[in-house]
Amino acid sequence: MPITPATATHSSSNGTAEAILLELVDEDGVTIGTAEKLAAHQPPGQLHRAFSVFLFDDYSRLLLQQRALGKYHSPGVWSNTCCGHPYPGEAPFAAAARRTYEELGVSPALLAEAGTVRYNHPDPHSGLVEQEYNHLFVGLVQAPLRPDPEEVHSTAFVTPDELAERHAKDTFSSWFMTVLDAARPAVRELTGPSAGW
Repeated sequence: MPITPATATHSSSNGTAEAILLELVDEDGVTIGTAEKLAAHQPPGQLHRAFSVFLFDDYSRLLLQQRALGKYHSPGVWSNTCCGHPYPGEAPFAAAARRTYEELGVSPALLAEAGTVRYNHPDPHSGLVEQEYNHLFVGLVQAPLRPDPEEVHSTAFVTPDELAERHAKDTFSSWFMTVLDAARPAVRELTGPSAGW
């Protein structure tokens, strides 16, 4: 994983990872504290700040990622381009750009805010709970992907019809449709009416 100013502050001097803290928020998205990442996802879950990114190629196809099989939360499922949590005090936009690069090895050619959505999604497989105040972003990807295999098992660019086919037969993250539906107005503005999103 590349060391960035944000990640450097979350590694100890001897190279071992420290506990990752998430920003707890109230129902209006106002920061009220912090919690360790895994603890925040234990049932019933603590409401925390998150982000979801939807990147499209020049043909208005959505970039999906299949989460790495070794992840403790939702391993091997398909989901949006990138999702994660800002570090406490880190702007969601900066976190979204950082994690897109860390996971997929590419920086968005364009990244724009697309609103927020609040949800509560239990994950039936892990028993963890996504209690999130999620900042949405849409954008463009125009460079070759270099996914980190510890984060991403596979990737695919899909049209709306291809997504519908894949969603019917493959397992997707519990939050995927919630964040996609919330981002659709911005997606349509980005891709245009003929793309079908």
